[in-house]
Amino acid sequence: MPKNSLLLIDGSGFIFRAYHALPPLTNPKGVPVGAVVGFMNMLTKLMDGSKHTHAAVIFDAARVTFRNRIYPEYKAHRPPAPDDLIPQFALVREATRAMNLPAIEMEDFEADDIIATYAKQGKESGFEVTIVSSDKDLMQLIGGGVSMFDAMKNKVIDAAQVQEKFGVPPNKVLEVLSLIGDSSDNVPGVAGIGPKTAAELITQYGDLETLLARAAEIKQPKRRDTIIASADKARLSKQLITLKDDVPLPLKIEDLAVKKVEPETLSVFLREHGFKSLLAKLVASGQRSVVSEEKPESRIPNPETNYEIVNTIPALVSWIEKARKKGRVAFDTETTSLNALQAQLVGFSLCVEAGVACYVPLAHKAQGSGLKAHDDLFSPKPQASSLMPEQLEIASAIALLKPLLEDESVLKIGQNIKYDILIMQQHNINITPIDDTMLLSYALHAGEHGQGMDELSQRYLDIKPISYDEVTGTGKNRLRFDEVEIAKAANYAAEDADITMRLWQFFKPQLAKEKLLTLYETIERPLVPVLTKMETHGIKVDLPQLAGLSKDFSARMTEYEREIYVLAGREFNVGSPKQLGEILFDEMKLEGGKKSDKSGAYSTDSGVLEDLAEQGHVLPEKILRWRELAKLKSTYTDSLANQINPKTGRVHTNFAMAIASTGRLSSNEPNLQNIPIRTIEGKKIRHTFIAEAGSLLLSADYSQIELRLLAHVADIPSLKNAFKNGDDIHAITASQMFGVPVSGVDSELRRKAKTINFGIIYGISAHGLSTRLGISRTEAAQYIEKYFAQYSGIRDYMEQCKIFAREHGYVETLFGRRCHLPSINDKNPARRQFSERAAINAPLQGTAADIIKRAMIAVDKGLGLRANGLGNDASQALSLKPQATMLLQVHDELVFEVKEDAVESAKKIIKSCMESAANISVPLTVEIGVGKNWGEAH
Repeated sequence: MPKNSLLLIDGSGFIFRAYHALPPLTNPKGVPVGAVVGFMNMLTKLMDGSKHTHAAVIFDAARVTFRNRIYPEYKAHRPPAPDDLIPQFALVREATRAMNLPAIEMEDFEADDIIATYAKQGKESGFEVTIVSSDKDLMQLIGGGVSMFDAMKNKVIDAAQVQEKFGVPPNKVLEVLSLIGDSSDNVPGVAGIGPKTAAELITQYGDLETLLARAAEIKQPKRRDTIIASADKARLSKQLITLKDDVPLPLKIEDLAVKKVEPETLSVFLREHGFKSLLAKLVASGQRSVVSEEKPESRIPNPETNYEIVNTIPALVSWIEKARKKGRVAFDTETTSLNALQAQLVGFSLCVEAGVACYVPLAHKAQGSGLKAHDDLFSPKPQASSLMPEQLEIASAIALLKPLLEDESVLKIGQNIKYDILIMQQHNINITPIDDTMLLSYALHAGEHGQGMDELSQRYLDIKPISYDEVTGTGKNRLRFDEVEIAKAANYAAEDADITMRLWQFFKPQLAKEKLLTLYETIERPLVPVLTKMETHGIKVDLPQLAGLSKDFSARMTEYEREIYVLAGREFNVGSPKQLGEILFDEMKLEGGKKSDKSGAYSTDSGVLEDLAEQGHVLPEKILRWRELAKLKSTYTDSLANQINPKTGRVHTNFAMAIASTGRLSSNEPNLQNIPIRTIEGKKIRHTFIAEAGSLLLSADYSQIELRLLAHVADIPSLKNAFKNGDDIHAITASQMFGVPVSGVDSELRRKAKTINFGIIYGISAHGLSTRLGISRTEAAQYIEKYFAQYSGIRDYMEQCKIFAREHGYVETLFGRRCHLPSINDKNPARRQFSERAAINAPLQGTAADIIKRAMIAVDKGLGLRANGLGNDASQALSLKPQATMLLQVHDELVFEVKEDAVESAKKIIKSCMESAANISVPLTVEIGVGKNWGEAH
């Protein structure tokens, strides 16, 4: 490396690459940070071992620059940044500075102009300059001591590669690009001139001006006429693509000298945003002393630990007696799988007071037994005692444990205890009564941070627990828990029970203090046994129909591929966004091409393809249909067959209770809440979920619940009256917005009104509404203003929500649930506005979540009473065997399996319980459908 070398990093390119490379992540405050994590990883990898003497990260300050004054349409077609990316722009700059690197941006200039200026000054000062980017516009700078490096492909871009890409050397790239144009930036170029032709012309004539001056000499008539007619566009394009190299830089090159990372500054940033892996790397680098976190005053002291392995009957009896005397016990199971319905019990742990816990091993395999992980997953295991004398025999331990776990006078405390309940049900044990530390924390801190035990332990107890990976290993060498040595397993398992007890002691007193006891005791805790029954029962899938649907999707995808190849003029990988972008925008020359990042690859997301389809282009429409089928096939028709439990023949989803800050449940393994209902194919998938012979599926769905809640909380008389009278709320809104009688509202006007009604709930902007309705931003703004003029109370409600959130850091549902918004007072406008939109919607979405949870608890009880002949009307009582079972919750919908002769009775119970789940000033209306499958019922 030369004595002086300058590294110029295209930060904007890194951001978008990172955003698309990583899944959505949020920090402890609920702010999206996936792109920030990826950006820091990329920057760390780049700088580790770097010998450059000077470095800077360059960013775009804003979309509008001096180029927009030259050509107002410059980059006008680029879509806005995704909502979850906007708050991350400022965080990325903070991350750069935390890594002790300059983060440079300038109003009115693009990052490329700043890079060009630094590159020029660097050359003149004798620096070797490296530009970290793959942006084709920057390739015009290569040469004379300036090179480029593609960090993603880990390769240098030199003059030879530029020659191969453009057919000309770097100093002629600008001339070629002026002819080609750039659809992603809306640079016009010369229509019909592609890269190959442009290179031939510039090679022949030397530069753009010479070409234009001698255009009459071009032999091909069409090409000649086009270039002559488009001379002004070509000159404009060159003006737009030319990089300014005389920008008034905010820092001199000598100010960019590489400095060592200041661990204390970096660690503060990493801790604030929960970047554990990066923080661990900092610790591993020898900076342990500066990354230790002060213990908050709120944390409780940690006593010494005393953990015991219990492997005799007398010892277990002793522990059970200790639990009875205390009246409470923390309980945790260790198993062979995270899937509770397929897992086998390996052991359990008990804790009666902080620091005092035990582990009871039951089914650990003998070391060297030859059995591998996952052997005989669904077949009975040999009794552990025959393999390891130091373990208790399972049946004996269960016999002793059952009376304790079912004792109403002893509180059983767990962390995500729903899992442990499902495990012990397999051994005919019904754990009751319960407390759940995950749900205690969720009631107190939803939206502030995650609710996993390790995170809660470190945050509130200042204890870093033994990780699962430390015990079982990772990757291909990971052991199943029954293969772990007992001594090693005991420390891990006993610690889990111990920490659970400590968390309970910390969180439980806070509920009453924070006035959240009612929320926890009437909604969160009673829902646990309801969900365990739903998960245990599962839902039946018609496997032959599913296989037929998968085959149909595959055949239709093949047919679409044939049509797509004809329209494209050649075969290509339909599933490749890069190849598709080249087809659409390079070869077919369609307008509207935009790049998702600085790599030069066109964005071909659904928004882009939908815009092209609306313009009448057939190929993008076919691609959209192909993609829909491909997603449904991979996500549902193929994978659902593999997720059928071999023991039950049913699909058993898991309902996660502590994910969304609004209180909504989420479904996973498989996710049955995301099956599309508006498309024919999505409806076909719902048809594969069926009832057992002699039963039907019943769907009960709240009608427009969030709009009803808006009418109630904002106290809008006209909306409340409409709901009370059973009127069509969207037709009424259309009538008031567009000045036509309700009878004259057609389907299109009603669709627009529906979009406005639901958009308002989510704090939609004029830009967002214009995009959804396909109208100008001005017209959309007028609609919003007219809406607020018609329903003035809604604007008042929204402002009150934001004011409350700014003062308290959270908003509340009608039932007291707190939805925390840590960024509501953030100095960064993007993050603050993100939280403001959440402050408007969270009370509505959260209250709707509370209502359906209350309904589920009431319905479960109502159906249970009827099933046992305890209903008020004995003549309608169902038989002793349950005749109606709740299977699924999908946002505002509940799905049941009901015996055919019990449908009418079940309908009455379900409708009554759901519609009386909340007492508000507008009626809650439930629509019920019945069918042999879910598609018919909904």
